[in-house]
Amino acid sequence: MSDTVPFEKCASFINTQMQPGGSLGPGAEGIPRRVVTISRQAGCGAHIIATKLAEYLQAHDTQTQGPWTVFDRNLVDKILEDHQLPKRMEKYMPEDKISEITDIMDELFDLHPSSWMLVHKASETILRLAALGNVIIIGRGANVITASLDQAFHVRLVASREKQIERVRQFDHLSDKAAAQFVGTQDLARKRYLKKYFGKDIDDPLLYHVVINTDVVSFETAVRMIGDAVLAMSPSPRRGLETPA
Repeated sequence: MSDTVPFEKCASFINTQMQPGGSLGPGAEGIPRRVVTISRQAGCGAHIIATKLAEYLQAHDTQTQGPWTVFDRNLVDKILEDHQLPKRMEKYMPEDKISEITDIMDELFDLHPSSWMLVHKASETILRLAALGNVIIIGRGANVITASLDQAFHVRLVASREKQIERVRQFDHLSDKAAAQFVGTQDLARKRYLKKYFGKDIDDPLLYHVVINTDVVSFETAVRMIGDAVLAMSPSPRRGLETPA
């Protein structure tokens, strides 16, 4: 669960996807570059599934060129780089980890940009990555931010609280109590993040193309389900997904 993709690899991805002058790199004529967003409860294996999904799409996608790349924790580095923010801003970037009072006080004394400004900058970066295509973006309201894009496919991963705790305990080597606290804190934070900044309920199934219960669907099966659905996509006007608030 602690695995992440180095930012250098993602920077390389961006360079290969862009042509001089800022235009998109080569792709199949008339075929939009797809983007997958993954919203998740804690302990659902989102990063593992995303990594394997990138490999699956890389191996089976015959319509577009260029690598498939996962943006998860490394997305923060990309946001900071895009907007020329100092590294110290990283601690203000986790989803809903800074209290509103702290945010107001720090903004008042010009210690850092407001949380709303950081979310706006994150949204700009997510839209830029989505325009490049061949990306899998985990969290940060990416499904809402890219809701109006025909080439975006949105996934929600869920599990029972017992299975969440079991996986977190196993992967992060935590006690049952610590794992339970982590799961509760993470799920609440992500729910608050989407509600506060986008006015959406993270558990609303209408925000996603598919909701997958990883209690009963293995990671490998989830990868194939998502991958085959993405590869079968035929861009068309979307229904049931709203543009970001």
